[in-house]
Amino acid sequence: MKKEEKIYRIFIINPGSTSTKLSMFENEKCLFTTDVFHDSAELLKFPTINDQLDFRMEVVRKFLEEDRIDLTGIDAIVGRGGGCYSVASGVYQIDDRLIQDTREVKGGLYHSSMLGVQMANELQKQYGGLMLMMDPPVVDELWDLARLTGVDGVYRRAVSHALNLKATARFHAARMGRRYEDLSLIVCHIDGGISITAHQKGRMIDGNDAGGGEGPFTPTRMGSMAVTDMIRYFGEKSPEELKALCSQAGGLTSYYSTSNSDAVHKMVEVGDKKAVRVWRAMIYQVIKYIGSMSTVLRGQVDGIVLTGGLMRFEDAAQQIEESCEWIAPVSVYPGELEQEAMAEGALSVLRGEKEAKRYTGKPVWSGFEE
Repeated sequence: MKKEEKIYRIFIINPGSTSTKLSMFENEKCLFTTDVFHDSAELLKFPTINDQLDFRMEVVRKFLEEDRIDLTGIDAIVGRGGGCYSVASGVYQIDDRLIQDTREVKGGLYHSSMLGVQMANELQKQYGGLMLMMDPPVVDELWDLARLTGVDGVYRRAVSHALNLKATARFHAARMGRRYEDLSLIVCHIDGGISITAHQKGRMIDGNDAGGGEGPFTPTRMGSMAVTDMIRYFGEKSPEELKALCSQAGGLTSYYSTSNSDAVHKMVEVGDKKAVRVWRAMIYQVIKYIGSMSTVLRGQVDGIVLTGGLMRFEDAAQQIEESCEWIAPVSVYPGELEQEAMAEGALSVLRGEKEAKRYTGKPVWSGFEE
């Protein structure tokens, strides 16, 4: 007689800038995924991201109550990580040290994702269950040559959309009938933020510092600029203005006072000359970074993998393919696989297939020995 499979219930919390994405899984089956909206005007009332915690929890609890979702007996609660010291890729137990370092932004990434482990902790206090984090934006697998800048003692950070990049790379490898750990890939998350990364045999060895504003300009970020242009343009501007352009007010927002890609793309569709020029320039910059990652992999590229919300626009994917298909085959997976990846990671721990890692409270890399 076949043994009945144990059903594990897994709740996923993924905070974004103006919403929190929630999912419930029973093993591999997704019962629901929803975005619980947070009014930006309300969020702006809070001095810091940490100060949003109680407000967001109230909205989430209201959703659970109204939809009659009972988390009693939940097996695992997974919160998207962010803000802690850099970590290796994997699934981590959420503990007091991880929560504290995240609140204190020890890793330097100030982003709404840092609320994920805190929200998981609040729900775990009420319902129990295993608390986990998986592949936060501060996953660091850089090789040494990617760390240096032209200023002694100033090093590049590994900050990317690691969760979706890794999940999509694994998904793509499986579709090819291969193992992620056996491939060399250029994987790009293209949405409100843009990450262009080189993956060699299962390690993300290089990429732009997406959290720091490096790389292509995006719907919300100004991207890389010449230092002389920065000095000239920001000479009389405040650090707050510069920070805003790096994270919220740059890119498409600078041109059109909105980060709504659908609204900007509608202008592209009707042939607005400025909109076409700005949109194509954004994708052009993505293409240049893909080219740079191909040299990191010395031209030995098994595939170029495109993911993220902007890949729903066929012209963007086509522009990249036309410029890059000579490097390697281009595969497009619009959207993201973050919720599924976190559920899969939790399930592997619950089934005993993997052991959850312990957060050490120290960065993966803290400097060269000599």
